[in-house]
Amino acid sequence: MIPRHLWPKNYRHSITLLAAGIVIAGVTLYLALPVLALLIRIPPGQFIATLQDPGVTSALWLSLFTTCITLVIVILIGTPFAYFHSRYSYPGKVIVDTLIDLPLVLPPAVAGVALLVLYGRVGLLGRYFNMFGIQLAFTTLAVIMAQIFVASPFYLRQAKSLFEQLDPAYEQTARTLGASSLRILTMVTVPMTAGGLVSGAVMTFGRALGEFGATIMFAGNLPGVTQTMPLAVYVEMESNVNVGLTISILLVIISFAIMISVRLIQKREADRA
Repeated sequence: MIPRHLWPKNYRHSITLLAAGIVIAGVTLYLALPVLALLIRIPPGQFIATLQDPGVTSALWLSLFTTCITLVIVILIGTPFAYFHSRYSYPGKVIVDTLIDLPLVLPPAVAGVALLVLYGRVGLLGRYFNMFGIQLAFTTLAVIMAQIFVASPFYLRQAKSLFEQLDPAYEQTARTLGASSLRILTMVTVPMTAGGLVSGAVMTFGRALGEFGATIMFAGNLPGVTQTMPLAVYVEMESNVNVGLTISILLVIISFAIMISVRLIQKREADRA
């Protein structure tokens, strides 16, 4: 048997390419086959017909409505937060960084329980809201609150990273011209990092749209009120499989479109650089 180090270079290169091809094909198939199986499980005609089901349309519009509200809130509050957090040092900053990342590793169901314990009718803060007739848990607002909690880190991390990487010379020049911090943020920092911020916003939208665990624990699963698309899938797969499959395919299509959008934005930013 010829020792490996004596193999011809072309032969060794071919073996490496073959091994790489097997690994890439194996991983790709493992990730793609479940999605493909879902897409071919229901005929196109039946898929289109099921789109008119009231359960599908209700879950779709509720998901889009709450996710859009979530995204607007995250951008309006998260952008200045990420800017000031990245520009200034203060006691406990490391703890704040950790809390920002915590929802990324926290089980969604635990996040929902935490929100319920805080804002529920007998929660630490919810009991006081309840005294004034304000109920947060098991409402559409609760859906938005759950989405913000689990999805905002995607935008906050991206914005913070972009602001830290931006050359401070641009902001210093604007500051010497008398611009305030808010004006610098809106007129200099945000425009120069817009591509990356949009990418973070798209990822936030996708994460909020697919939220399940925190929503069902804190907002419940009330049709037309808190039943978003992921929750509708969970219910319909037990009663009407076609409706559950249709909603699942819709989520796959939207998720795929989101990822393609992020890739295109990143490619455009890389080409500009």
